[in-house]
Amino acid sequence: MDLTQKREDFGSDDQSWIASRHGLNNGKAATLDVSLFTKSEHYPEGFFKSGIPLAKITATGKVGPYDGAATDGRGTLYGFLLTTVKAPADPSTDVVGPVLLHGFVKASNLPIEVDAAGQADVAGRLIFT
Repeated sequence: MDLTQKREDFGSDDQSWIASRHGLNNGKAATLDVSLFTKSEHYPEGFFKSGIPLAKITATGKVGPYDGAATDGRGTLYGFLLTTVKAPADPSTDVVGPVLLHGFVKASNLPIEVDAAGQADVAGRLIFT
């Protein structure tokens, strides 16, 4: 895991899925298990876009992409990637990113759709508009 501090530009981040400033200062750091993400779907441009729905993996405590059919913990929505995070060159290398756990989400602007079951998982913490 690379924890060195450095500045890199990724272009502009589309955070139009965030419906309110509420909760933005309280993003929780989480380790993304990069091996569970698909490059063509989750980081085709070399970075994870903000708004990707995440779920906590039961065995490791890391997060991966939400998948309602998964049985490893990823079947329960945990939150959304709050900001853009650079993807590592090696998919076996994990990265850390902030997760929005509490706030308002404009569902129609998410980069990946979340089903009704996922929205129900976070009812009371995340409000979909």
